[in-house]
Amino acid sequence: MRSPAPERVLAAATGVVAAAVVLGVGQFVAAFLDRAAGPLLAVGSAVVDHTPAPVREFAIDTFGTGDKTALIVGMCVVIAVLAAVAGLLERPRRPWGSVLFVAFGIVGVVAATTRAGAGVAWFLPTVVGVAAGVAVLRAGTGRLAAPRPPRVPGARTDRRTVLLGLTGAGAGAVLAGVVGTVLDHLLNDVGRDRSGFAVPPATRSLDPPGATGDAPAGFITPPSDFYRIDTALRPPQLTAERWSLRIHGMVDREVRVDMAMLRAMPAVEKTVTLTCVSNEVGGDLIGNARWIGYPLRDLLAMAGPSGDADMVLSTSDDGFTAGTPLQALTDDRGALLAVGMDGQPLPVEHGYPARMVVPGLYGYVSATKWVVSLEVTRFDRATAYWTQRGWAEKGPIKTGSRIDVPRSGDTVGRGRVTVAGVAWAQGRGINGVQIRVDDGPWQAATMLAPDMLDAWRLWRWTWDASPGDHTLTVRAFDGDGRQQSAIVAPPIPDGASGLHSVDVTVT
Repeated sequence: MRSPAPERVLAAATGVVAAAVVLGVGQFVAAFLDRAAGPLLAVGSAVVDHTPAPVREFAIDTFGTGDKTALIVGMCVVIAVLAAVAGLLERPRRPWGSVLFVAFGIVGVVAATTRAGAGVAWFLPTVVGVAAGVAVLRAGTGRLAAPRPPRVPGARTDRRTVLLGLTGAGAGAVLAGVVGTVLDHLLNDVGRDRSGFAVPPATRSLDPPGATGDAPAGFITPPSDFYRIDTALRPPQLTAERWSLRIHGMVDREVRVDMAMLRAMPAVEKTVTLTCVSNEVGGDLIGNARWIGYPLRDLLAMAGPSGDADMVLSTSDDGFTAGTPLQALTDDRGALLAVGMDGQPLPVEHGYPARMVVPGLYGYVSATKWVVSLEVTRFDRATAYWTQRGWAEKGPIKTGSRIDVPRSGDTVGRGRVTVAGVAWAQGRGINGVQIRVDDGPWQAATMLAPDMLDAWRLWRWTWDASPGDHTLTVRAFDGDGRQQSAIVAPPIPDGASGLHSVDVTVT
């Protein structure tokens, strides 16, 4: 006989609360190990690792730097739906809901224990969480299925008892999650370590003399506005004392560098614009910063790379890998192992305590954050995270430009209107930018200082705007005089191309 609607609603609610208990208790236990061992982060990281490139690109294009938040919210919705189904399936003699919980617990255990750097006890958060969740599920649905005794005046009904029990269990789940988060912050957060980190003074700058001393507003991107695209749902919490860099593979000798060794070396400063390969035409997945660090060429020389090697496979503390041409790390472009950004320690989300900064290459093949390993190897022997997913093996940055003022959809007054933006061609520099109004002739913009090979160039143009709807289009020319490609191409597999346009109304 089919259960009454109120019982079905309570059964579904029991499943959802039981799932919340799994996540809350799992978060609490993970605080004593590593936040990455928690069931939600472990499964989420596994989802990121196995997401096809087109789906990943869609998420970045749709949500931008909020893609990870969108993933977590989406996962919570899916978990709630499946948990509700588990509550409806659960029966005292046919515990199919519990079986579903255990099945997903197995997924969580596998996801946690197979992560890079997983500890031997990383299975515990999921196991303990699932055990607690199944207990809540069994208790709640068992109470609903129990035969009802004759109603006694003043006695609580089974439904009310279950509802009160769910309220208590839900509050317990929230409390466990909150306490776990607080403990994680106290035990594992590297904020205090970062606040005590002293950025080494640069003994020399790799920029042109005086290049950044009088840079205009907008030339340097504040760290808080700098884009973040990576595969880590939560940034690894790696202290400067625990950090070390292993240089190995096709080398004369294996070398391990720690922060104390770095501090004995002279640090340098260089201004470099980083660009994500997922950046759409006109997009904001690009930023410019002053980086302080140590030449990767010098660090690699300590190990003595083999003459047959042509690639360095860098690995992050969270297991992400990137394949960089060895030449790009040993030539004169000034590739850095950076420890500072705009005079401050690297923000945790941008790689603290150490990351790679390689001019002229998209980030997916060069800008490894939280880097802990450099394996000297060959492209025909090793593949990296994104190249395994269909992206190009090597990622030289394409010439690009963007209109920042006015924005598309803006309304401006007639007469003199300032049009401005940025252009970039890292490794080649920018020697010219042109603007076109509608289908009119291309007109030269004014180029602003500083002029640097590896940093974007700011430009400005004054438009004598006439009333009506207009389209402004920009194109750039690199330091070799080559025009930016007007051929429209998506980011996959080696970066987007095309010309950026904005539509404005003049009144």
